Amino acid sequence: MTASEKNRPTAPVAMTIAGSDCSAGAGMQADLKTFQHFGIHCLTAVTCIVSETANIVRRVDPVHPDMMEDQIRLMLDSFPLSVVKTGMLGSADHVRKVASIFREHPEIRLVVDPVMVASTGASLLEPDAIATYRSELLPLAFVITPNLPEAETLLGETIPDLAAMESAVRKLSETYGCSVLLKGGHLSDAACTDLLLHSGKLHSFTSPRLDTPASHGTGCTLAAAIAAGLALGKSLTDAVAVAKDYLDHCLGSSYSFTSPAGESIHALNQGTFRV
Repeated sequence: MTASEKNRPTAPVAMTIAGSDCSAGAGMQADLKTFQHFGIHCLTAVTCIVSETANIVRRVDPVHPDMMEDQIRLMLDSFPLSVVKTGMLGSADHVRKVASIFREHPEIRLVVDPVMVASTGASLLEPDAIATYRSELLPLAFVITPNLPEAETLLGETIPDLAAMESAVRKLSETYGCSVLLKGGHLSDAACTDLLLHSGKLHSFTSPRLDTPASHGTGCTLAAAIAAGLALGKSLTDAVAVAKDYLDHCLGSSYSFTSPAGESIHALNQGTFRV
C-alpha cells in the first residue's frame, strides 16, 4: 500500500441481505438510501426480485440460494464488515444459508428484520421458513425488529395492547437470546410506541402517529437506520433513538405520485431527497 492510499478517506461499511423492490420504497433500495443518508458504504446481497409498488405485490422471483450465498461470502472476503442487516429472505433455504454463513462469523452483529408480510398484505415468506427463522437465524441475531404481526407469528399469541407488548418483548428476548425492538405501530393508540429490550433493560420510544398513508418500507428503513448507527459505533439504544428520529422525518416529509391510470402511490422521503 502506497502512502497516498493510506491517506485516502474511508467510510464505515455495512451490508444488507434483502429483496429488490423495483419501486424503490422498500427492500434493498430503501436500505441503500438509508445507509447513504448516514454516510455508510452499503453492500448488498439480493435474495429475491419483487415486482411491486406501495399498492401491490405482483410477482416474486427468488434468487438461487447458492447465488445469494456467493454474494455474501464475496463481500465478507472483500470488505471490513461488522454489521449486517437482513430483510426479506423469502424461503427456508435462504434463511438456512444465511444462518450457516453467520454462524461462522460470530463477531458480526446481525440486525434481523423478520420480514413476513408486505404493507399491502401480500405474503413475503414461505410458511416453512418461519420455523427455520426460529431455530437457526434468530438465535444468531444481535437485535431483531419485528412488528406486532411478526411477533404474534413468532410467539403464537396475540398482542392487543402495550401491556402485552412488554410481555412479548421479554418472551422474544428470552427465547432467542438477543435484544429485541418490538414495533407498536399496528396498535390503534394515538401515539406509536416501540419497546427495546437490551441488556436486560426496557426502553420505550414514543412518537406521534403521523397522518400519512406512506407506510411502504418503514420496517426496512428503520432496521437499516439501526444498522447504520451500529456501524457508526453508536450503542444499540442510541442507534434506535436516531433511527426513530430518521423514520419520523421520512414519514413526515413523505410525498406521492400519480400513475398514468390515476392511482396515487405514496413514498417515504428516504435518504437526502428534499421536497
